[in-house]
Formats: sequence, structure tokens, C-alpha cells
Amino acid sequence: MRNRWLRRTLPLLAGFVAGSAASAQQAIPAAPVDPAIAKAIAQVDPDKVYADIEKLVTFKNRSTISSMETDLPPGTGVTAAADWIFAEYTKISEACGGCLEVKRDDFIEPASPGPASRILRDTRLQNIYAVLKGTDPAQAARRVLVTGHYDSRNSDALDTHEAAPGANDDASGVAVSIESARVLSKLKFPSTIVFVAVAGEEQGLNGSRHLAKLAKAEGWNLEAVLNNDIVGGDTTPGATGQDKTAVRVFSEGVPATATLDQLHTLQTYGYESDSASRELARAIEEVDRTYFKATPKVAGFHPVLEFRRDRFGRGGDHTSFNAEGFSAVRFTEWQENFNHQHQTLRTEMGEQADGSQGMVEYGDYLKFIDKAYIANVARLNAACLATFASAPGLPTEVHIPGGSTDNFSVITWKAPAGAPAGTTYEVVWRPTEAPTWTNAQSAGPALTLKVAVSKDSFIFGVRSVDAAGHRSPAVLPMPVGRQTMSPSTPSRPRPPQ
Repeated sequence: MRNRWLRRTLPLLAGFVAGSAASAQQAIPAAPVDPAIAKAIAQVDPDKVYADIEKLVTFKNRSTISSMETDLPPGTGVTAAADWIFAEYTKISEACGGCLEVKRDDFIEPASPGPASRILRDTRLQNIYAVLKGTDPAQAARRVLVTGHYDSRNSDALDTHEAAPGANDDASGVAVSIESARVLSKLKFPSTIVFVAVAGEEQGLNGSRHLAKLAKAEGWNLEAVLNNDIVGGDTTPGATGQDKTAVRVFSEGVPATATLDQLHTLQTYGYESDSASRELARAIEEVDRTYFKATPKVAGFHPVLEFRRDRFGRGGDHTSFNAEGFSAVRFTEWQENFNHQHQTLRTEMGEQADGSQGMVEYGDYLKFIDKAYIANVARLNAACLATFASAPGLPTEVHIPGGSTDNFSVITWKAPAGAPAGTTYEVVWRPTEAPTWTNAQSAGPALTLKVAVSKDSFIFGVRSVDAAGHRSPAVLPMPVGRQTMSPSTPSRPRPPQ
């Protein structure tokens, strides 16, 4: 763990040195603590989180395709789970005077052909979500979203009857969404927060794909998606390597929707690690520094930014939103235990936690989760949702000269729609080898800034800041004007944000 931290930190330290040499700006300080947000995340209750997971486990098998079964025992199966989640969001809404609009994205997923299909017949799916509408008419259209998937599976993805408790995968993520709704519904935000539980993840991301397409078709101004999947902090006796202070945050580097021309632009200007989702991940790290470094109860808990779309060769519900052009990241515990994922409940000979052979208890049981760990993940999610919903929207039309030969940088942008009075802007930058922003300079209310830093060695971003200090994620400036390639190189369109 220490060696990995050093490998990740040394380039950042080098970035601080390079930034100091290049300009008089200091390393970015943490944003000020919003007392209302701090109070809200302090109300996250590990026991309530645990109770939500415990309840979801009682549905026995939450396989998405169990929605079509007629012989399930009463109170079991994915439809019963959906009804409970809907009722839980409704209960939260009643406690805040009807502040949430609770909805069902209810649809039929067609059967898919092929021997690897996990949907063998037309199947009913339900995504359950609750909308906390923004209070500022000029900003209410902006949305941030948190999700987890409530379906589960055992070793057989088509098994609808044998137990599949799915405590970690992914009742834990659903509990984060529900608990975030509990604590944030007591507050008011200028823009909108959406709390979601999707189905169909284990059958092929069907639920999130439908919801993402719905969001695109309805024109949602969706600025951030936080997907929580396997955030239970697996606790297996004898296991080593788990880190209960860390949660991995995965983000795509190159936008899933980038065209060939846009890929060319990214490569030309060295923007392969600066998708909107990657900037969202960097913003999450900064929110953590504001709310987790100064809070003794959770001091030390932190996100580790994983610079790939998801785990090696695998995928999750955030990728459905990436595919529609939305900024989306995935939260996952530090080290997964595959004996406790996608396993039929049993005890037999196998590889134990220490690598030796012995009797192994397989299955995604409730007893292997760590409610204190999940509560910290919920606190981080809630702090991010609240911060991004409070900040002004993302700056638009952010540009930088594409091929000027000088040792300074001029960045221009336009204000986000509905920016409140008192909105200011910051230009942030980092050395090309640094993982996170190392420097910032305020432009005040101006929409342009000349920075005494060479674009050859640094990557820039622009973010909006409200009067209370809430920061939006940064937006990458796209090159305009003369290209750095030959004069005959045609102008390239900007990549998707």
C-alpha cells in the first residue's frame, strides 16, 4: 500500500515543484467547508445503511429475470425489492414534506438472441428513482445523479430461485443511494439531485442503459453520475490487502462517444486523460479534501483515482451513461473478494484468503460487509452530490489558442446558463505528468485569463465557483485557431464533454 501511494504521489509532488517554478501560484487549497453539507454527511447512519442492505437480502434472489416468475414465495424476487425501494424513497419524501418525486422507469427488455444471452424472453425491468428538484428556476434543469443496482445473482445468471443475497454486489450501492437521499433531502439546492436504484446490471447493464437513453432523449442536463457498485468493504477473516480507508474511483480517459476526428484532437494536444468523467473524478478528490481531512470521525478516508474506465476488462452501470455522452464514474471497494461475488451459497475446498487451500465459504453474505466502510462511501457521495448541486454550472465554450508559440496561456470561456450572482471562475492547471490539479488562479467574474504558464508542459481547466466557495468540476479548454500540425491540417471539432 505504501509503495503504491509513493508511486502515485511522487509525480504529484513533482507537479507541485514544476508549478511553483513556472508561476507564483500556490498549490490548490481545499475549498471552504459548507456547514450545512458537513452537518448532513455527519447524519449518515451506519446502522440505517446496514438495515437497508439487510432488508434487500431478505428478498432472497433479486435476479432481474425473476420479475417474470409466477411461483416465487410471497415477498421475494426483484419486483418485491423494487416495490420496497419505491416505498423507502416515498417514506423519505414524506419526512421532508413531499420534497422528492418518486418514479418508476418501467419497461420491457426484449429477449436477446445468442448462446450467451441472459434475457431469454421479454422481461419487465424497473428502475426506481427519486428526484430532489432544484430550488433555483435558472439552475433547476441541471442534475447530478447517484446510483447502485438492486438486482443480484449467484453462480448461474439465469437462476431465479436459489438464494442470491447480493449484500455487497450491490445492495451496498443501493444503500448509498438511499442514505444519500435521507440526509440530503433535508436540504435545498439550486440544482437537482436524482437518487437511483437500477435493475438489470447482472443481465448486461440493461436498466442503466435504458435510464441513460431516457435521460438523453428527455434532454436531461446531467452533469455528474456517481455509480456505486461493490462498496461493502469486504471483511473476510484472514484476508489481507483490504484498505478500509480507500475507495477506488474509476473514470474513462477518452470519451466513449469520441469520433475519429475528436480522437485525433485528443492525441494532438495530449488530452487522453482529460475527459469530462476524468475531471469529475478529480473534483471528487477535492471534495474529499474539504470534508474528510478536517473531520476526525472519518479522517483519512479517501478516494483513489483509477485512470481507466472500469476494472480490467469489466464494466458497470456508469459506462451506460458514458455511452450517452454523460460524465460518470464508478466507486468500488479497495480490494474485491471474488469468493463473495456471483457465487452460489456453499462451503467447499478452495483457495482461502491467505492463498492456501482449505474450506471456503462462498457467497455474497451480509456478514462480510462493513457498515462503517459503506457509511464513509455514502458520506463521500453525499458530499459530492451536495457540492456539485450547489456550485454553478459548468463553464461553456472553454478555449485556448491551438498553436501559438509563446510561454504563456490565454484561456477564454462563457458563463454557464443560470449562473447566480457572485459567480467567479478559476483556471486550474497541472504538469502533464501530474494526476490532479496542482495550481489555481482566480479570474474573478471575468471570462478570460492570461496565465504565465506554458501550455507545452501543463494541462488547464476552468471551473465556476459560487459566493460560498462551491466549485464545479473543471472543463478542459479546447484548442482554437492555428493547429500545431502542418498548415494543411483541417480544423478538428471539439471532443464531447
